[in-house]
Amino acid sequence: MIYDGLLLVALWMIAAAVIIIPAGQVVEPGSIWFQTYLMVIAWIYLAICWRRGGQTLGMKAWRIRLVGNQHPVSWMTTLVRFIVAIASLFCFGLGLLWALLHPRKATWHDLASKTFLVVEPKGGSKPAQHDHTERADHQ
Repeated sequence: MIYDGLLLVALWMIAAAVIIIPAGQVVEPGSIWFQTYLMVIAWIYLAICWRRGGQTLGMKAWRIRLVGNQHPVSWMTTLVRFIVAIASLFCFGLGLLWALLHPRKATWHDLASKTFLVVEPKGGSKPAQHDHTERADHQ
């Protein structure tokens, strides 16, 4: 999350410049439309990465891949995952801590979006095929 968070800050700076420089005005603090705009930018980054190979840059660094019942995961699946992840953070991270108690180490956004994370083997070899039906039965 930290790796992707740093990348998102850079993307948000570019997105802010796209709005602020042509307008020549300051965005008022607490502007709902601007905050929504930045959240949409974050979702688009994550959704594109998850749909193109199942990995963000941060996930690639840790050899983690997002897997769902369909490949690539749908836009709606990415949206559900994103919204529930934000909600779980607003609940003091409870949705992330849920993975510590869940038998499959699933977070709230994993459960809501019917996706899960897999760790790829070291050495750059392709990951083994994952049995999606087995994982889906346990959801």
